[in-house]
Amino acid sequence: MEKGMKKLAAIFILLLTLNAGSIFAQELQFTVNLNYEQLVAQQKTDPQSMNQLQNYMNEFLNNTRWTNDQFAKEEKIKCKLNVNLTRSLAQGSYEGNAQLVVSRPVYNSNYESVLFTYVDKNFTFTYLPNTQLYFNENSYTEELPYILAFYANVALIFDYDSFSKMGGSPYVQRAFNLVNQARNSSPNKRGWDSGGESRNRYWLIENLMSQQFTPFREGMYKYYRQGLDVATENPVETRAKVLEFLTTLKEVNQLRPASVVINSFFDAKSEELFKILIEAQPDERAKAYTLLVSLDPTKTQLYQRLSL
Repeated sequence: MEKGMKKLAAIFILLLTLNAGSIFAQELQFTVNLNYEQLVAQQKTDPQSMNQLQNYMNEFLNNTRWTNDQFAKEEKIKCKLNVNLTRSLAQGSYEGNAQLVVSRPVYNSNYESVLFTYVDKNFTFTYLPNTQLYFNENSYTEELPYILAFYANVALIFDYDSFSKMGGSPYVQRAFNLVNQARNSSPNKRGWDSGGESRNRYWLIENLMSQQFTPFREGMYKYYRQGLDVATENPVETRAKVLEFLTTLKEVNQLRPASVVINSFFDAKSEELFKILIEAQPDERAKAYTLLVSLDPTKTQLYQRLSL
């Protein structure tokens, strides 16, 4: 009997080991969309090669362990990466842009909120089919995995910051280290260096590292855990926290106007902010309108109804 019990225990442990991957999955659930129509127009593409490229990006982002934390399947951080390739100057050499979209469920609802949207105008890399790409976060290896690893860490920063105050700090440091490695070694410095485009990867992580943006990062926790996550129970409190966060953003924006972090935040949040605040009392709507138009003037037409 004892021998039989030991055998059953051994089988149970084996089953647990085999199923561990389905119980605790990788942290990110990325969907990669690859558009290469402009390359087709230039007759510089092979559909099979593009399929391999898309599969590589999906597998690298979804199958790499980015943290030491355990995630159940339903807890995965949902992300989209929309890649648009525009030029290929040589075989395997590509230029384009990419949009990263990170989402988060809102507690006690079916609503998924877009945490952050980032547009990268310097998505330049080399990829040859059936060629192994290596990644080492402590020493620059190749461009494509480094860019993808940067996106993965940005997704972790915003998700963790939304669940605990400054919770994404370890991933800020990791993304910063990736930028430092790449800016010293990458052949495509425009995406990584301070002298590049004002919304490039360097400036995104510089913002998140800066103490001037600490109120923004702490405010993400207030916006989500103390704001959106209580919306079904206390919508008045939600609106109060959102207005408080907008006031914080105004103070940060006065220190660092036209920053990539704040601009990217409003790219993701304008519709959501409007829907939350349109239900507010007239004095709150007036305050919200003034704040939003000053912070996000390109969406003035959307916010106009708050002032009526």
